[in-house]
Amino acid sequence: MAFESLTDKLQNVFKNLRSKGRLTESDVKTALKEVKMALLEADVNFKVVKQFVKSVEERAIGADVLNGLNPGQMVVKIVNEEMINLMGSETTELTLQPGKATTVIMMCGLQGAGKTTTTAKIAGKLKLKGKKPLLVACDIYRPAAIKQLQINGEKQQVDVFSMGDTHKPVNIAKAALEHAAKNGHNVVILDTAGRLHIDEDMMAELQEIKANVEVHQTLLVVDAMTGQDAVNVAKEFDEKIGLDGIVLSKMDGDSRGGAALSVKAVTGKPILYVGMGEKLSDLEQFYPDRMASRILGMGDVLTLIDKVQANLDIDEDKEKEMAARMKKGKFDFEDYLESMKQMRNMGGLSSLLSMMPGMGAKMGDIESMIDEKQLARMEAIVLSMTVEERRNPKLLNPSRKSRIARGAGVDISVVNRFVKQFEQSQKMMKQMPGMFGGKKGRGMFGGGGMKFPF
Repeated sequence: MAFESLTDKLQNVFKNLRSKGRLTESDVKTALKEVKMALLEADVNFKVVKQFVKSVEERAIGADVLNGLNPGQMVVKIVNEEMINLMGSETTELTLQPGKATTVIMMCGLQGAGKTTTTAKIAGKLKLKGKKPLLVACDIYRPAAIKQLQINGEKQQVDVFSMGDTHKPVNIAKAALEHAAKNGHNVVILDTAGRLHIDEDMMAELQEIKANVEVHQTLLVVDAMTGQDAVNVAKEFDEKIGLDGIVLSKMDGDSRGGAALSVKAVTGKPILYVGMGEKLSDLEQFYPDRMASRILGMGDVLTLIDKVQANLDIDEDKEKEMAARMKKGKFDFEDYLESMKQMRNMGGLSSLLSMMPGMGAKMGDIESMIDEKQLARMEAIVLSMTVEERRNPKLLNPSRKSRIARGAGVDISVVNRFVKQFEQSQKMMKQMPGMFGGKKGRGMFGGGGMKFPF
């Protein structure tokens, strides 16, 4: 995951600071040298690092900090605040035209940055907000680009406008606006062509579209895994065509995170979204404060809550019923399947754990402990049961377990062990009712539907 190495290094620095009863100016400067090296290794722009460290130092060596009761914690607080300032202070929403007016969004970026997929992700988000978006295939050069947009549009249940690859992109854009007006689309998203590198032809094409079509928002998709180069790309695009916002893709990969910490400070343009996976639902609103919290190993419980609320597809009555059963230790295998479905929708177990406070620095160890194949085997075991067996695990006698083992393709000992662990988890739930519902049946993080596979 992005920032993992940076988080580890920063947490070690802060651990040393907190262990000191009193801080001297020398302690702060030594710690900030380590912070500086950690940021540079994370591929943060060197000018940004220099200014960041200077700002933190000016605040951290003040008398109020050094003579305070918890100087180490105060330095961490200052680092957190300055990191938030670095990434934009406030969350920036995608600006749409008021009322029934049509908003035109032009997506741009280099080839391979994930622009077409991101375009469909944004359309899906807008559709959930009650908008009627139209995706427009303006990439007439890359093989299968039009087909990819059509497939993604179908998955998102969003209309796609295409004129093939024989028309100029500017003419496609014009025709798309006429089509949108006739068919009631209030957001038009232009998926333009990318190149392997910035060239005059690409920029001229984008400038031509903007000269002939009123574009309200120009968004650049940059690959977070390219580090400082992503910042250079953003700067050049902004100078040539003008940007309104940036989307960082592939933040779930092995990126060191430098782009997220540099791009706003260098370009002055806000980060609107971050791509956190390959699924079309894996696009998160960018919150500078939450991202800073993740980087410093403090977790991101608010985003976790958002994920839970967005993915709970059960109604209020069913939620209360499930919470009540869990409190009584009556969590059955049907509930288990539901919990697995919800967890996948939220990005998987490792994704959820990474947002828990204090877990960031341990994610490497945790991910190595989470065996996805083992989870798949457990699910296969449950799917090999009859509905009656899932709802009443007491029916699972040796002959039934043998049949289930054959159906799941595992040894019967694996089935026995899984069923035993499941029974133990039921007992544990019964002993900890506070985790699964309060007076109104609300569960952990505000909803009884939040469950983990045991």
